[in-house]
Amino acid sequence: IKAEPLCSQPCLFVPTLCRLFQELQNLASKHPNLVIVPLEVTKPASIKAAAASIGERLKDSGLNLLINNAGMLVYKTLDTETQEDMAQVYATNTIGPLLLSQEFLPLLKKAAQGSPGSGLSCSKAAIINISSVGGSIKEVHMWKSAQCVSYRCSKAALNMLTKCQSLGYREHGILCAVFHPGWVQTDMGNTAGDKPPVTVDESVGGMLKVMSSLSEKDTGTFLDWEGKVVPW
Repeated sequence: IKAEPLCSQPCLFVPTLCRLFQELQNLASKHPNLVIVPLEVTKPASIKAAAASIGERLKDSGLNLLINNAGMLVYKTLDTETQEDMAQVYATNTIGPLLLSQEFLPLLKKAAQGSPGSGLSCSKAAIINISSVGGSIKEVHMWKSAQCVSYRCSKAALNMLTKCQSLGYREHGILCAVFHPGWVQTDMGNTAGDKPPVTVDESVGGMLKVMSSLSEKDTGTFLDWEGKVVPW
């Protein structure tokens, strides 16, 4: 979970830490199988602690699915982008998923080894990275209204990371794919001007449906919430 701004510049994040934690607690009170684990994706020690905690809960079963969803965006133009912005956004959007995947790899391997069959799937073992069409070099979506260079660069890098993971982890039986969730009605999405066309329920429901159908042919692909291929 990434919930705290790292700088004094105008940044857009997932909900603030207190509100997010309250929402999670409300969900956990209704669903006993939901366990909340503290995690700061830019701090290696926090990632290690989260992996250890989850490993203890899973015991010998391993982890079937890791979804790297934390992200941050800074509204800057090409001329006003700074070194600090680039470093902070990259740390959350690209380095975080790299470190999390590395730390959780033993649990993913364990799940893959314990699953019957030789094919790849999200029910066996998978890493799903949440990217954005904003990271598509071919599309450069909404450039005139939101240049957001640090965000675009970090998501393009995340796309390449996912491709590398798909090549490196295939031999371990782990599927890796990257998703564009759509322009969604979230705290971040609602600040981009017009009302986003996709609700949270539509986006999440759509991605879960697509994930359930992924197979070996889909590892290393860039898909949207409806299962359509997004141009790199």
